[in-house]
Amino acid sequence: MKKLLILSILISGVSQAQFFEDAKPTKIDTLKGSNTEFRNFWDVKKYDIVLETNFDAKSIKGSNKISLTIEKDVKNPTFQIDLQKPMKADKITANFPIVEKKVDGDFIFLTTKKNFKKGEKYTIDIDYSGNPTIAKRAPWDGGWVFTKDKNGNPWMTAADEGIGASIWLPVKDIWSDEPDNGVTFKIITPKDLVGVANGRLIKQENVGDKKSWLWEVKNPINDYSIIPSIGKYVNFKDTFDGEKGKLDLDYWVLDYNLDKAKKQFEQVKPMLSAFEYWFGPYPFYEDSYKIVESPHLGMEHQSNVAYGNNYGNGYLGRDLSGTGVGLKWDYIIVHESGHEWFANNITAKDQADMWIHESFTMYSEPLFVERYMDKASAEKYIQGVRQVISNDKPIIGKYGIRNEGSGDMYPKGANMIHTIRQVINNDEKFRQILRGLNKDFYHQTVTTEQIEKYFSEKSGIDLSSIFNQYLRTVKIPTLEYKQTGNQLTYKWTNVVPNLNLPIRLLGGQELKPTEKSQTVTLKSDKPVEFDKNYYINYSK
Repeated sequence: MKKLLILSILISGVSQAQFFEDAKPTKIDTLKGSNTEFRNFWDVKKYDIVLETNFDAKSIKGSNKISLTIEKDVKNPTFQIDLQKPMKADKITANFPIVEKKVDGDFIFLTTKKNFKKGEKYTIDIDYSGNPTIAKRAPWDGGWVFTKDKNGNPWMTAADEGIGASIWLPVKDIWSDEPDNGVTFKIITPKDLVGVANGRLIKQENVGDKKSWLWEVKNPINDYSIIPSIGKYVNFKDTFDGEKGKLDLDYWVLDYNLDKAKKQFEQVKPMLSAFEYWFGPYPFYEDSYKIVESPHLGMEHQSNVAYGNNYGNGYLGRDLSGTGVGLKWDYIIVHESGHEWFANNITAKDQADMWIHESFTMYSEPLFVERYMDKASAEKYIQGVRQVISNDKPIIGKYGIRNEGSGDMYPKGANMIHTIRQVINNDEKFRQILRGLNKDFYHQTVTTEQIEKYFSEKSGIDLSSIFNQYLRTVKIPTLEYKQTGNQLTYKWTNVVPNLNLPIRLLGGQELKPTEKSQTVTLKSDKPVEFDKNYYINYSK
C-alpha cells in the first residue's frame, strides 16, 4: 500500500494513465491521438486566446484565433478542431469557405469545398463557452480548479496534460503540432484579481469594472502547457546570469505568501545553474522563467511553472527516495523546472513516448543534487527511488490513442538513464550528450527512436538493447553468479536477446555478461562487490 501511495505521489503533473490493455482502440481514441486525415494537412502557427472566467458559475468563455499554414496540396478537406464536452463553440468563422460545421462529441469538423495549396496561410476564429470539466484531484486528473485561498478570494486554474487542453480551449489537440510562433493570451478578471499566463506580460489595462492581462509567448509551446491562473496574486522579480545572458525571473504568489516565497525561491538560481550546466541554456530566454503559485501541487507549464509545494523542501515534506537527500531541496521547483528542457523544449510527438519527458526530468533531480551537494548524495538518491518501481507494464504506451505507459517512466526511466551513464563511463561525454539533445532537438517534437539513435551515435555504443530492456519489457536484468575463491562465474538471465550491458565491479574490473556462463579471475578472493549504480538484480 505504501509503495502504491508513493507511486501515486510520484506522478506529479500528469493525468492518471489511460490503460487499453484489454480493449481495442476506438475511433474516438484514434481521433484524439493520431495525426489523421483531418489534421495532417495543416500546421498551427499561432494561437491568439481570450479568456474570462465566472467563479460563481464555474464557467468560462472566450475566443481562440488559430493561424495555420497548409502543409500539402489537398482537395475539399475537413478540418478537425478539438473541444471536449460540455464546452461548446458558439461561433466559428474562417477566411476560407466552410460548407458544413459538424459537432461530433469532443470534435468539431469543418468541411470545405476548396482546393488548398501547400504554403497557403489561413485563420479559424472560434468563440467558446461553457462549464469545463472540473478536476477531482488536480494535477493527477485533468480539469479546471475553482477554489478559494485562505482569505476567501477566488482562485482558479487548470491542469490538462493527460486529458488535453481541449477540455476548455478549442485547439488542434495533439502533441506533435505546437504553434510555431507562440501565443498571445488575454485574461479578463475582476478588478481585485490578477490573471497570469505563459510568457511575458505585455499589457495590463482597465476595461470598465474589470482588468485585462495580455501575455505573449514567442516560442513554440505545447497545448497542455498553455494555462491561466487567476487569483489574488502579487509579483516580485529577479534575474539570473545564465549562458545566454540575463534571464528574467518572474514570480506570482498569493499576497499572504510573499515572504515565504522570497525565501523558498532562492533555490531557483542554483537549480538553473545546475540545469544549464547539464542540459545547456534555459530554452525560453525570450519568454522569461516564471513560477506561479497554484492550488494544486505543480505542473511544468512552459515559462509558467505551477507551484503548490507549501514553501517547504521535499515533496510535500516527504523524501521520495527514503534517503534524506530529497529533504535538502524543493522537489517541485527542481522537478517541474527540469521539464523546461525535457517536455517543453524537447516534446514527445505521441503520448506513448512520455518517458522522454518524465525519465529525463526525474533524472534531473540527482543531476541537480550532484551540482548542489555532491555525487555520492546524487547516487544515493537515484538508487533510493528504486523502492517505488512497480514493473507493472512497459514504460512506452500504445501509439496513436493518447495512451501513457507505466508510471515507472519516472523512477525506472531515470534509473535506466543512470545505468546508461555507467555504460558510457565518461561523465563529460554523458553531459555533452544531454546538452546536445537540447541543442539539436531545440524546440522540436521527437520520437523514442530519435532519442535512442542519438544516444547510441553520440556515445559510440550500441545502446538499443538497453533501451529495449527497460522501456519495452518489465524484466530487470539479473546477474546470476557464483564465486569460488578468486574465480567468478556469471551470466545474464531475465534479459532481452543479446543484451549489451557491460558492468563494472566496485574495484573497476569490467564484466561483459551474456546469457552463456563465463568465468573470470578476480583481483582477490574477497567476496565480490558490485557497483550499485546499475539498475540490475543479482542472484547467487
